[in-house]
Amino acid sequence: MNTTKITIAIDGYSSTGKSTVAKQIANYLGYVYVDSGAMYRAVTLYAVQNNMISPEHFNKQKLIDALDDIHLFFKFNPKKGFAEMYLNDKNVEKAIRTMAISNLVSKVAATPEVRKKLVQYQRQMGENEGVVMDGRDIGTVVFPEADLKIFMTASAETRARRRYDELKERGDDVSFEEVLKNVQDRDHIDTNRKDSPLIKAEDAVEIDNSNLSLEDQFNTVLNLVKKTIESKERGS
Repeated sequence: MNTTKITIAIDGYSSTGKSTVAKQIANYLGYVYVDSGAMYRAVTLYAVQNNMISPEHFNKQKLIDALDDIHLFFKFNPKKGFAEMYLNDKNVEKAIRTMAISNLVSKVAATPEVRKKLVQYQRQMGENEGVVMDGRDIGTVVFPEADLKIFMTASAETRARRRYDELKERGDDVSFEEVLKNVQDRDHIDTNRKDSPLIKAEDAVEIDNSNLSLEDQFNTVLNLVKKTIESKERGS
């Protein structure tokens, strides 16, 4: 690849493989990768650890008041080949990927004060071009001027099956029905929240990966990246 760098925003529904392809593209290009979803999960974990949220309650104001005590950063793990999430200097990469966090994260992410804080973090991380960031509102809110915007989707059943297989492989005790309900519930919350709902940016390229292999998905996105870089070079 050449030296021209771009900003890539990948949005979409939960469990569409946004993070997977974002990591692959970032590694291929030598770009910075930012998993915005991990940041919301880390805040959710903090809320759980401090008895601010559970399936039965959510003390939103208590979490808002504690936001200044939450410090997040990514640290690259050379053995795994990607950056892991740290919450207040502790590696929480594994802890934030559980179903317990998945069942609560959309409620936390719907809190405007949380979104404002994390959007500031994300914009700082992507101040320089040469970044791939995935999430729900990257192309619409965080980087509305991104050079390339992608919106990923797949059927709820397909996404639930992928997530279920991933959790079972990790050894988590979950049922497919539980995972499917989680996917459907998160879709509803993400698309209906008042602050920065999940929507496709007008200039985003939609990719339905229901029937795409990981290799096909990577090549599809990479071709879009190459075209975007070529277009930027012609325009400069």
